[in-house]
Order: sequence, then C-alpha cells, then structure tokens
Amino acid sequence: MFASPPVIVAECFARLPDHLRRAGQRSAWLDLHLRGANRHSLLEGPSFDAAGRLYLVDVPFGRVLRVTPEGEFSVVAEYDGQPNGLKIHRDGRIFIADHIRGLMLLDPDAGQVTPLLEQAPDGPFKGVNDLFFASNGDLYFTDQGQTGQQDPSGRVFRLDAAGALHLVMDGIPSPNGLTMNRDESCLYVAVTRDNAIWRLPRLLDGSVSKVGAFIRMSGGVGPDGIALDSADGLAVAHIGLGAVWVFNAVGEPTLRINMPEGRSPTNLAYGGPDGRTLFITEAESGRVMMARVEVPGNPMFGGNNLPPANWLA
Repeated sequence: MFASPPVIVAECFARLPDHLRRAGQRSAWLDLHLRGANRHSLLEGPSFDAAGRLYLVDVPFGRVLRVTPEGEFSVVAEYDGQPNGLKIHRDGRIFIADHIRGLMLLDPDAGQVTPLLEQAPDGPFKGVNDLFFASNGDLYFTDQGQTGQQDPSGRVFRLDAAGALHLVMDGIPSPNGLTMNRDESCLYVAVTRDNAIWRLPRLLDGSVSKVGAFIRMSGGVGPDGIALDSADGLAVAHIGLGAVWVFNAVGEPTLRINMPEGRSPTNLAYGGPDGRTLFITEAESGRVMMARVEVPGNPMFGGNNLPPANWLA
C-alpha cells in the first residue's frame, strides 16, 4: 500500500439557492435509490461550456442547471427524466445521460431535452449513468442501472460518430464515471460497487482486451465521477467517504481533498484560469466545491475542456 497523501479541504464555490431546493418533494428516483429519503436535490454531471459557464444536472428532479462564474444558479431545463451525467461536445451540443430515458440532447436556448438514443439493440438500457467524448467524436457511456456484485451485468457502450452503437464491455458490477488517458490507448471506468477504477486497454478496432483493476479503493460507497489531468493522472470522487482522491499516472495517490460539508462528492471537472481548479458537485449539501491542484486538467473535450482564461480571474 502507499503512504497517505497530503490532505486539503475544499472550499464552497456555489450553493444551490433555497428557492431552487425541492426539500419534501417526492420523486421516483428517490423512492428507488434512497428509499424515499427527503433530499432537496442531487447535483451531478459538471461540465463547462465554451463561455465558461458550468452546467450541472439534478438527478431526482429532472433539471439541468447552469452556474455563472460568479456562482449564480439558473434552471436551463426541467423535464420528465432522471439526468445523471452531462457532457458538452466540441461543437457545442450538450448531451445528457438519463437513467430512465437513455441518451438525450439539450437545447439550452429553448430549454428543451429530446431523445437521441433510447435503447440498445437488445432492448432497454439498464440505466445510463455517465458519458465521455473521445477526440474523434465517439461517445462512450456507462449503462449502470441497479447492477452490483449481486448482478454484475453493467455495460459500457460506444456510439461512434457515424451513429452506430457498439458494446465495449459487459459483466461490470456498477460502471459509473469514465474517461480516457491522453493517447486514448485505454479507457478508465469507475466501478462503484467494486470500489475500484478499472483499466480497459483499447485495441485499434475499438474493442478492449486484458481488462483489470487499476486503482483499488476502500471505504465509503465507491468511486463515482472521474477526470483526467494533463499528466495522465486521475481525480476520483469517492462518494460516501466525503473525499476526492488525486492519483498520478501510475495510480499512486498524491492528494486527498476532503469536503467541508457532506460525504457525497458525485462528480468533478477541471476549470479556472489555468485549469488547476477542481470543481466538485457535492450532493448532500447541494453545493459546488472547489480546490486547487498541482497539475492542470486535460484540455480534451470529454467534459474537461478548459474555460476561457478570464474565468474566475
């Protein structure tokens, strides 16, 4: 095992305002996943647009939110769905991974969410969770549903730029966040109920081979969202533990970022004027946290595209 890394505490960048909190309101997602618990929101899917605005989703209440550089929230769209992940393509299109409706497209100007891909060739998705764009425009996404060690049937798919759907891998106990290394020779997948980050080496034809665990974690619930930095390291939101871990390219922990409130960091994205700030959605508190890191984020367009240089300047 490795020595404990340095520990810092994140700061609050923005708090979901009271008038946008839905405390006491029932939702199908809360009934299924949290046994009807009273939650005001569940923030996920942070991704920056070209103007440096931060987009988020609110899973149980079917909302897409936008946060200005000054930390002001607004509702972009509200619809009959359970948006779990969000990524912005380099051409500006906004894609949503919806737990019950599949892949969706968001028109932020009209506030409309429309279906893109609602099921796999063999039937409905189990529950789409998160997504990532490769440099050639291929969209990778996880199909998690209720899978876990009791039912290790989660899947990773690739929707190529021509619109064809490919099964990358199945037999995964709860695939969640995902990203690629810089040369795109492997795919990293957060496997929540295995409490691990799996590495999926990618062959030239897009298939994977010799899949194995890259990082083994302990405690909490497991890894949720992940983000790559410019040195091929990974930042990992460890839900249930109240921490984000930063690992270097060979999987050694180099930093622990504790949440000042809540134990449920769900996802994260690099931003700031030099790309060295992690913006973290924390679900229990309904806040976006921020923390400075040593290595800047990777300016690939899989949701880690860097905002303009004047962002938070």
